[in-house]
Amino acid sequence: MTAVRSVLVIGAGAAGTATAILLAEAGVAVDLVDVKPDVSALGSGITLQGNALRVFRQLGVWDEIEAKGYAFNSLGIRAPDPNGTLVAEIPDARTGGADLPATVGMYRPELARILVDRATAAGAKVRFDTAPAALVQDDDGVDVTFSDGSSGRYDLVVGADGIRSWTRHALGIELETRSTGMGIWRTFVPRPASVTRTDLVYGGPCYIAGYCPTGEDTMYAYLVEEAQDRSGLSPEDSLAVMRELSQAYHGPWDEIRESLTDPSTVNYTWFEEHVLPAPWNRGRVVVIGDAAHTCPPTLAQGAAQALEDAAVLSELLLSHETLDEELWSEFEARRVPRATEVVEASVQLGQWLLDGVQGDMPALMGRMAQLLTPPA
Repeated sequence: MTAVRSVLVIGAGAAGTATAILLAEAGVAVDLVDVKPDVSALGSGITLQGNALRVFRQLGVWDEIEAKGYAFNSLGIRAPDPNGTLVAEIPDARTGGADLPATVGMYRPELARILVDRATAAGAKVRFDTAPAALVQDDDGVDVTFSDGSSGRYDLVVGADGIRSWTRHALGIELETRSTGMGIWRTFVPRPASVTRTDLVYGGPCYIAGYCPTGEDTMYAYLVEEAQDRSGLSPEDSLAVMRELSQAYHGPWDEIRESLTDPSTVNYTWFEEHVLPAPWNRGRVVVIGDAAHTCPPTLAQGAAQALEDAAVLSELLLSHETLDEELWSEFEARRVPRATEVVEASVQLGQWLLDGVQGDMPALMGRMAQLLTPPA
């Protein structure tokens, strides 16, 4: 017997779809809803570290992700000079195990489609363009009303609905989401043959200039600057700003810049962070993924930590017979310290750049590899 027989999952990102897959496959009745109109509306490029790949294998989607993404096992550091000189090639930690790549870059909508299709195949009932409107819980369950007028009663509600979580707000949880002081320009472009892994450039007009291959013919590139209000820029203005900032970077950036012609591929966001202190649940409602913890992408661990939340929560729901404090205490013990340390390390990497100090990056990266290599 499992701790739950019916679950509502709010949010069809990595945390939500992974939870839906693992529970539905075990025979739990799962409804998965997302406010977005369809799966294709879920982003651009994403970098996935080995500990994320380990969960994908558990979900039964690793083979497809391996086929659709772009795997690599090292990180390049280039100089902000006229040649984009490669100054270091660093083997990347295989945090998912020796039989998995260190890193996979992927087109985010493709990843979202794979996960949603897998959730549907596992038996979850998936509804897009649907949001919760109200929830009321008692000792035995949670009654939820949806934006389309329908309703349902569940043993558990999982809020995997992102940084601005509706679920968190509905529970009355106050959590400050803080800008770390950096903003990032991103674009999705064709992959030059010279781009075969992530390379980073520190210095120049931006804190970081980097890129990640996402497939045989695709990649995304990014420029990290001081956070500023870019909301008034038109798409054409945004493209012009990114092209101008990129002028300082060379090597593969010279080819990337030639492809920077479509304003619709450019977007700008701030780096943000928060961590919800334990407990992450209020009765029979729990928040996971970005709703509970979010970090800047300096360690590329956002999706990985969300997936680990889903794997641990599902394991406990399926192995315990009751939804009680023992279950929640075990969940918190396995997830809160680990996710908190990842957020703090991600913020620290950016803070060193903001402060213009030479932090001990090798030591930090080694500590993170040691933390993340054992399963959550």
